[in-house]
Amino acid sequence: MDKRYEVYALADAHFYETPDRLAAGGVAASLFDTARRPVPGGWSSGRVGDWLTMTPLDADGSPAAGPDQGWKIHASATRENAERIAAIVWDYCVAHRVPFKFVPGPHLLHLRNTKYAGRDTSGKFVTVYPRDEEQLHRVLRELGALLDGFEGPYILTDLRWHDGPLYVRYGAFARRYVVDERGSLVPAVRDGSGTLVPDRRAPSFQTPGWVTLPAFLEPHLAARNTTTVGELPYRIDKALHFSNGGGVYQGVDTRDGRAVVLKEGRPHAGLASDGADAISRLEREREALEALAGTGAAPEVRDWFTLGDHRFLVMDLVPGRTLNSFFAERHPLLSPDPDPAAVAAYTAWAVRVHRAVERAVRTVHSRGIVFNDLHVFNIMVAPDEESVCLIDFEAAAPAGHNGRQVVAHPGFFAPPDRRGADVDRYALACLRLALFLPVTTLFVVDRGKAAHLAEVIAEQFPDVPPEFLDEAVAEITRSVRSDPHAAPDDAGNATRTAGRVTRVPSAPAFRLEPGDWPHSRDSMVKAILASATPDRADRLYPGDVAQFSDGGGLGLAHGAAGVLYALAATGAERHEEGERWLLDRTAPPPTGTPLGLYDGLAGVAHVLDLLGHRGRALDLIDGILRERWQNLSSDLHGGLAGLGLVLAGLARRTGEPELRERAAEAADILVRRLAEPVPDTAGRRRAGLLRGASGPALFLLRQYEESGDREQLAAAGAALRRDLACCAEREGGAVEVDEGWRTLPYLGDGSAGVGMVLDDLVSHVPDVGAEFARARAGIRTAATCRFYAQPGLFQGRAGMILHLARTTEPGATRARLDEQIAALGWLAMPYQGQLAFPGHQMMRLSMDLGTGTAGCLLALSAALDADGTGPGAHLPFLPPPHRRPS
Repeated sequence: MDKRYEVYALADAHFYETPDRLAAGGVAASLFDTARRPVPGGWSSGRVGDWLTMTPLDADGSPAAGPDQGWKIHASATRENAERIAAIVWDYCVAHRVPFKFVPGPHLLHLRNTKYAGRDTSGKFVTVYPRDEEQLHRVLRELGALLDGFEGPYILTDLRWHDGPLYVRYGAFARRYVVDERGSLVPAVRDGSGTLVPDRRAPSFQTPGWVTLPAFLEPHLAARNTTTVGELPYRIDKALHFSNGGGVYQGVDTRDGRAVVLKEGRPHAGLASDGADAISRLEREREALEALAGTGAAPEVRDWFTLGDHRFLVMDLVPGRTLNSFFAERHPLLSPDPDPAAVAAYTAWAVRVHRAVERAVRTVHSRGIVFNDLHVFNIMVAPDEESVCLIDFEAAAPAGHNGRQVVAHPGFFAPPDRRGADVDRYALACLRLALFLPVTTLFVVDRGKAAHLAEVIAEQFPDVPPEFLDEAVAEITRSVRSDPHAAPDDAGNATRTAGRVTRVPSAPAFRLEPGDWPHSRDSMVKAILASATPDRADRLYPGDVAQFSDGGGLGLAHGAAGVLYALAATGAERHEEGERWLLDRTAPPPTGTPLGLYDGLAGVAHVLDLLGHRGRALDLIDGILRERWQNLSSDLHGGLAGLGLVLAGLARRTGEPELRERAAEAADILVRRLAEPVPDTAGRRRAGLLRGASGPALFLLRQYEESGDREQLAAAGAALRRDLACCAEREGGAVEVDEGWRTLPYLGDGSAGVGMVLDDLVSHVPDVGAEFARARAGIRTAATCRFYAQPGLFQGRAGMILHLARTTEPGATRARLDEQIAALGWLAMPYQGQLAFPGHQMMRLSMDLGTGTAGCLLALSAALDADGTGPGAHLPFLPPPHRRPS
């Protein structure tokens, strides 16, 4: 579970949204008084993301000149003192004409300090930009004196100034970018030679190699390094987990050799929804564990100490594995044709485990405690794979408080009407379904989906007792209204309201199956168009959280270009307002927009040209070619392979010789790179269509089709062998990309994307040998499993559909393709009465190409218009082999 997505799920009930767009009249209307001040004369003000910037002006009204990089000052703050700190910084900086910015509202400050906020940005409430080291020292002294005694969370990336809330770090002031070693466009600074290099923002203080730490900061670095764990009676062996609230470490008590877990709490950081910081939550956990001592339902407490200003709770290590780790090896739907005996055995095991969890929860309740955070990652299954223990009690509370949930996994997040022990009952009901279909994050969008999932489970697992599912659906979909006269429950709380229970709809009101073509096509198009927001500048169609990064929602994978491409590729009516939006947003494109096919301007140019806007497309390409594009990574997503395909495609359509020459140059660079020795770590390289060697293979195949150069064909084969070397064959014959801790069958970063390019290679080299033939068959098996956790094109079932719709692998059948189309409906959701699909992490709907409805639309069109009468939908530069000229 990627915890970033939780923050983007706060502001809108249907789509991922930036947290600064929380509903008007709610918390977004609450700003610090300082943020409401009039802008002083000689200053300009503006909003950039969740910052309010303040910049002094020269006499001509232009921003005062200042350095592009240097030592910057950050101030941290708590909710209680943020208003005063903002006012003090404003008064000081305005008086001394020092540019600064700050987070303007308490809700935005809270989100920066939550448990799973980014550790590289946590705690940063104010940023001050001194012009040189002399002013840096003066501001630290003078502003530090004004802020003496104020508290705030520790800023992990910075060096602390004395004991107050000020910190320093060397980094960029201006927005500049460079391609890093992974081929991504990232914020940059200039090194000692003047070369742009990545502005590193790891959660630990580091001085760049070409920068000398000012002498007045040296004592503070020495003080920072005095706190160590060397005198503790514990040896820390490894880190199990990091969050903004602190780390969780596995170690050994050196006094008796017992295995232990040390859990760290940072003050003022890792905030829960009730404002409690990590230390407060750690204290709650200790109190709950002490109340549960000797029950076997929770770990035993061994120690409680403070190191620096961090608090540590030491517990006995619970043997076993978390429940979620059993899915990959036990779940029978991770194969095309599960053995009925295996399905029955899994069913019996899952029901037994759930009963064991219910017993553990009852034990917790019997001690007057509500767990409040039950989910598959907080349930330890013992080595006997039957008995369980609950872990991570930081959200636990006395049952008598009858409180709401303050920390929760999205797939088990109780609705706001559940309090006290009812929170745990709701999670237990979700667990009943999640053990069979771990997609309960859908309930944060529509709890009525529970009834549909129960129907699917009953069909796929016929031995599940009907009451097991019926009771789960009833609990999930019931809606409770408080009644002071209700009878107490078994924990003594008046939360069950007999006679006053209502239910949300038992199933979505709209149930259109994806295979109901062309009705499902028309419905998805209507949903996409209904979601469009042409009045916004940051994005047009709601999609993945990646669209809020630099690039402004323009790109092919997650932005407007990808949706417009899918609409055109599937024969939908043109969305002219959307095209105008994309034209407006690329005149010129935002600073820092990536350059590549799927992440940036090359993909936008390709789509605009296909839609008839050639002039703008060529303008964008001219801008790309003025950059150091040769230094891009090799991949298809944002690198040379994708750019080369766009250049070659435009060269064919325009006849421009320079574009053809630049495409040939990109091909030559890739051939040279592929000739270099493969690093010893090749088994852990990125593999797949988007970020692996299959992208360069695709580009070189297309170049070979133009040039007939056999060296390019041979290089494409070598590239595919590199990706296949990163694959593993699972039990049952499925071939998937092996990442060391998991294997991936998907289109974007998994084996299905490799298989698509491999099919194209076979169209030119039919006698590819047993190695490639076996790989193609294994990839086809990987694309026909019963269960995929997400619907999307790049990381879900839609990608399997697209691969099966175009593959020429001999074992592929229409029946397998139809099974995948039908199963895509398991995750179908309604939006304004139309068919839509959830995005990545499935906490909100998405309309983009890479993760959402547009990608599902493209895949279904490729499969269901395959009789040749439709438009022949396909990904850019990946038409079906029979539609491509030889």
